[in-house]
Amino acid sequence: MGSTSAENSNTEGVGRRDLIKRSAALGLISVPTMSFLSACASSDSGSGDKAKAGKKTTKNPLGVNETAPLAVVIFDGGFGTKYATDANAQYKTAYPKAKVNFHATQKIQSELQPKFNGGTPPDLIDNSGAQQMDMGVLVGKKQLTDLTPLLDAPSIDDPSKKVRDTLRPGIVEMGQFDGAPVWIMYYAYTVYGVWYSQTALDKLDATYPETWDAMLALCEKAKKKGVAGWTYAGKYPYYLPFSLYPFIAKIGGREVLDKIDNLEPNAWKDPAVKSAFEAYYELYKKGYILQGTPGIDHIQSQTAWAKGKALFIPNGSWVENESANVIPKDFNLAVSGPTGLDSSDKMPFGTIWASGGEPFIVPAKANNPEGGMEQLRIMLSEASSKNFTSQVKSLTAYNGGTDGITLTPGLKSGVAALEKAGTNVVNPRLQDWYVKLQKEQIGVAGLGEMMAGRLTPAEAIKKIQGYADAAAKDQSIKHYKHQ
Repeated sequence: MGSTSAENSNTEGVGRRDLIKRSAALGLISVPTMSFLSACASSDSGSGDKAKAGKKTTKNPLGVNETAPLAVVIFDGGFGTKYATDANAQYKTAYPKAKVNFHATQKIQSELQPKFNGGTPPDLIDNSGAQQMDMGVLVGKKQLTDLTPLLDAPSIDDPSKKVRDTLRPGIVEMGQFDGAPVWIMYYAYTVYGVWYSQTALDKLDATYPETWDAMLALCEKAKKKGVAGWTYAGKYPYYLPFSLYPFIAKIGGREVLDKIDNLEPNAWKDPAVKSAFEAYYELYKKGYILQGTPGIDHIQSQTAWAKGKALFIPNGSWVENESANVIPKDFNLAVSGPTGLDSSDKMPFGTIWASGGEPFIVPAKANNPEGGMEQLRIMLSEASSKNFTSQVKSLTAYNGGTDGITLTPGLKSGVAALEKAGTNVVNPRLQDWYVKLQKEQIGVAGLGEMMAGRLTPAEAIKKIQGYADAAAKDQSIKHYKHQ
C-alpha cells in the first residue's frame, strides 16, 4: 500500500504546504510495514558507469541517451502494473534503440537493497508496499536524484507549460525534504478516511455519524444485528492513523499534528490526542471491533468488511481497486472524513487527510537518470493519466485527465469528500519523514497494542511519546520540520 527517517540532526524543514488545497483527486498510497535499513542507503561501494547524456532538443528536453538501457522497478500492489507497462511502451516508441528492463515486485526493499549497496540501482523505482524503502534515509544519505529538471521540462501535452504547472496542488511540496530540491514524484493522489457501504447504512436506516456519541450508537445498533462497527488491518495497525490523525486534528486543530510531525516535546500528551485515543479505545471496550481483527491483515480485513461483517474501515482510496473482486455491485462504496468528538472540535466535520501517493524515485547512482525522468514525464501526460484512472479507479498527480471517464462510486465519493473538506485538508508527514517511528512504533507497538486491549490509552500515549522523544534525540537520523 504506500509511504521516513534519515540521517544527521539538521532540523531545517521541508518546503511543504501545511495545507493541500481543495482538489478533485483520488489515488493510492502504499503503506510500509517496516523501515528501510540505513545500511541500504549508506554504502558507496561499487558504481556502474553512467550512460552519457544525449543532446537536448525540443523532442528530447531532458537529454535522454536514445540508446541507453532503461531499468524500471514497479511495486505490484493495489494498482497492478499495466499502467506502468503501458507507459513503458510509449518510452520504447520514443526511443526504439533503448532496451527497457521492466520488473514488478512486492519486495522492493529486499530486492533493491543489494543494488543500492552495490551502486547499481535501477533508473526508476515505484517505492511502495510493505517493503517500501525509507525515503528519509535515502534523502539524508544523498541517494536520490533531484527531480527539478523533470519539473522544469515542458509537459508532453503542452510544451508551453512546465511539468510542474500541470500537477495537483501539494504534489511538488510533498517531494521536498530540505528546501528546493524535489526527491520524490508522487504519482497518485490519495484520500484517507473511514470507508463504508452506503447500502449497509441504509439497511440500518442510518447516515454517517458526525459525533462520537452518534458513532457509538450506530455501532451498538449494528452489533444487535450481528454486524461489527469497525475492522482494520490488525497485523498492520498503522492503517488506523488514516482516520485517527485527521480525528486528532479535528478535535485540537492541525497544529497538533504539526507538533507531532516536528517531534516536539510532549506533543503526544496534547488533550486532543488523549480524547482521540480514548474514543477509539471505547470501540474495543464496547465490543464494536470485529472479533479477530488484531490477527488479520489488510486484505482479510477489507474482505470481511466488503462481505458486510463490519460497517467501517480506515483506509486509503486504493481500497476500491484492491478490493474490487470482493465488493458487491450494490455496495455503494463511500468515504468520509472522521467522525468528530463533539461541538467543541476546532475543525469542522468533513476535515480529511488527503495527499500525494505512490512515490516514484530516481536513484542518484542510476545508470540512466535522464531516462527515468523521461519515463515519469510520459506518465504525467493526459493520456497516461486517463489510462491510469480508467484502469485502477484512482486519479493521478496530473491535474486533469478525467474527461470522458465514468467515475466509480468510491472515486465519486472521494471527490465529494474533498469538496466538503474545502480547505480543511490535513497531511501529517510522519509516514514520509520517520517510517520506523510511524509504522513499527506508533503503529504496531502503540496503537496495535491499545486496540487489542493490551495497553490503555494512557499507557499507549506514554509509550509513543517515549518513541518520539528517542527519535528526536537520535543523532543518526535526519530531522525534518514543518515550515
